[in-house]
Amino acid sequence: MTVGGREYAVKTDFRACLKVILAFEDNDLTPQEKSFVLLSLFPDPPQDAAAALEAASRFLNGAEIDSDENQERPRNDEARVYSFSKDAGYIFAAFRQTHGIDLQKASLHWWEFLTLFMDLGGETTFCQLANLRRRVKSGKATKEERRAARDLGDVFDLPEVDTRTLEEKEAGAAFDGLWKGSQ
Repeated sequence: MTVGGREYAVKTDFRACLKVILAFEDNDLTPQEKSFVLLSLFPDPPQDAAAALEAASRFLNGAEIDSDENQERPRNDEARVYSFSKDAGYIFAAFRQTHGIDLQKASLHWWEFLTLFMDLGGETTFCQLANLRRRVKSGKATKEERRAARDLGDVFDLPEVDTRTLEEKEAGAAFDGLWKGSQ
């Protein structure tokens, strides 16, 4: 991967990349800790941390395999319909069902994993669950689909990812302390 005009080695195995994704789903980690995990993709990180973080983010987003600027990309404001941590079992099963790949034994480049992930079969439990979440969150679900989502309970619900900065988290904690102290 090129950072600041220089080539750097990067860990391309899907497990290393999923570790980073899982860190970004972890609300207990600070933004700085998440950045540190992202930089761990480099065996020898570049000196320019900001440029390295940007390059690593582009790599995780599959920027190099999706160079067609006209191709539709997911928008950041779209509802979250899956979680690599919460849906891991369903994702493992979907890879086996659709592609015949046992992820516990597989050796896949991150971009190959992404390509196969985007091509998981619609008949898999994972894809059906993600589609149900998408329909409910978009308001397009039928009465039966909304009932099915309620019946799934915790399986259906996804935890919100806390995107606040460290300063915002600290301010919130301070406010909570003041609020509890005044009661």
